[in-house]
Amino acid sequence: MNETDPLFEASNLVVNQKVKIIEVHNEYTVFNGEGEKVGAVRQTGQNALKKIVRVVGNADQFFTHTLEVVDGSGQVRLKLVRPRKFLKSKLLVSDGHDRAIGRIVQLNAIGKIRFNLEDTTGSVVGTLNGLNWRAWNFSIADASGEEIATISKTWEGLAKTLFTTADNYRVERTMIPAEPLNSLVVASALAVDTALKQDSRGLS
Repeated sequence: MNETDPLFEASNLVVNQKVKIIEVHNEYTVFNGEGEKVGAVRQTGQNALKKIVRVVGNADQFFTHTLEVVDGSGQVRLKLVRPRKFLKSKLLVSDGHDRAIGRIVQLNAIGKIRFNLEDTTGSVVGTLNGLNWRAWNFSIADASGEEIATISKTWEGLAKTLFTTADNYRVERTMIPAEPLNSLVVASALAVDTALKQDSRGLS
């Protein structure tokens, strides 16, 4: 379903988090390596209570968070649901028609953070592996252990007139894998922030 969509076939993506004075919901713009907008991410289901808690407290982990990934035309291509959690995260991934694709499951909360990328049967089709203790850089591997993509927090090389000073994550893919792994790779770039970046250590 994603063969002709640049959001899913670009070898390089930059996920840019929009700057907000007080963060009450997550927003991202997704660019390709040439700086062209190819998609966006929006958080949905933020009721008044959730917004108040985000402003005055640090209890995001106790709420379910839902993100929609849209392509350049505004069509919903992925939906990501992170149920409320304690220490370890799980992200449920479906397509724009609410058909399940798979899930991203955090394996540990101490040390270099690791996730399994699973299909709808629970079979592991890939892994997302933190490369350092603070969980800023990740390697994505297929089921055989071969690296197919990396995710890094970066400012270098980004056009200052285009990108803000908010968090930027660069996704570099050495190959475009078959589904469902391809969609899970795209979703993983967003899981870095949704599942890990809500406090300084990743124990959001």
